[in-house]
Amino acid sequence: MTPETEPELAETVAGAQRPLRILGGGTRPVGGVPGGAPLSTRALSGVELYEPGALTLVVRAGTPLAEVEAVLAGEGQRLPFEPMDHRGLLDTQGEPTIGGVVAANVSGPRRIQAGACRDFLLGVRFVDGQGRVIRNGGRVMKNVTGYDLVRLMAGSHGTLGVITEVALKVLPVPKATGLLTIPGLSDDRGVQALCRALGSPYEVTGAAHLQHGPEGTPMTMIRLEGFEASVAYRAGELKARLAEYGPARLETDPEAVHAAWAAVRDVAPFHGRPGDVWRLSVKPTDAPGIVAGLEGVEAIYDWGGGLVWLLLPEAAGADATAIRQAVAEAGGHATRVRGAGAAPAFQPLPAPVAALQAGLKQRFDPKGLFNPGLMEQQARDTSAA
Repeated sequence: MTPETEPELAETVAGAQRPLRILGGGTRPVGGVPGGAPLSTRALSGVELYEPGALTLVVRAGTPLAEVEAVLAGEGQRLPFEPMDHRGLLDTQGEPTIGGVVAANVSGPRRIQAGACRDFLLGVRFVDGQGRVIRNGGRVMKNVTGYDLVRLMAGSHGTLGVITEVALKVLPVPKATGLLTIPGLSDDRGVQALCRALGSPYEVTGAAHLQHGPEGTPMTMIRLEGFEASVAYRAGELKARLAEYGPARLETDPEAVHAAWAAVRDVAPFHGRPGDVWRLSVKPTDAPGIVAGLEGVEAIYDWGGGLVWLLLPEAAGADATAIRQAVAEAGGHATRVRGAGAAPAFQPLPAPVAALQAGLKQRFDPKGLFNPGLMEQQARDTSAA
């Protein structure tokens, strides 16, 4: 099913007698939970309104992300939250859509400085489980009347409604960019360096540590953006501040810097390699210790260490139970992004949060049409925990 208009989509949902699996470009399988008749938003495509001077964009949910980025690039602007492309990591095909980005709240390395996808949502339109068209927020910043449902839909993975249109705040592309790299640091020292850089007044927009950089050795990465003179000055100050961690090299070629951060954004070191992939959200200073306690894993640290991507090869001694236990003890959150088996994909929820989630599901999708099994799986995981 591929409705071509919002009214057609609403009619389809209102008349549905069986569960529906909501699809954009099909590049991000929702938690690996199958089931439901496919309902695609791809035909709901196109830019509705773009006002570069007001830094606002209104676009239909099925619009390919590449098309959105091309439109913005034509005016020297971009999506500030730097959404990742999951295709290489998940070995999927198709084209990512802007609706899929919003539904999964996909946010890349720049989140540490700019914020997440949900922070740039001005408004949203969606069809709920009864076939009603719901609108919340506004199309431009001055007309935004509320963010309640806007924030709720971001990260809901299509379980509460089918997004048909989003309004986004965009930002200009900076005049210059620079990448500071420090080679050879251990995980602990690398995260220490990142935390020091992020604690400085020099507006770091990317902070990552790779156990295996482009040359196969550890690499600590810090990004700076802005005017050319400002980038040069801040890079010099950070070199001095981080001198105890070793000599830092500054790369200013835009293509080289973009490629380096695209690799971090898309978790490129794990592409084409067997094994489960986990995504951990933890306190940065806890991250190296958690990884060190898991046998046989490989890690990529983003967001200054607050986001950890883990690769568990088949021969790894660590398993899902060990990961969840280590992360839970540190007060963090763990999600299995790739892989199968008995391990639940989602973090079990505290009972009050699970009850709130169930109440929202009942309110917005009382017939349980959307992405069947996703919330039910998380509820089972919570009960088991």
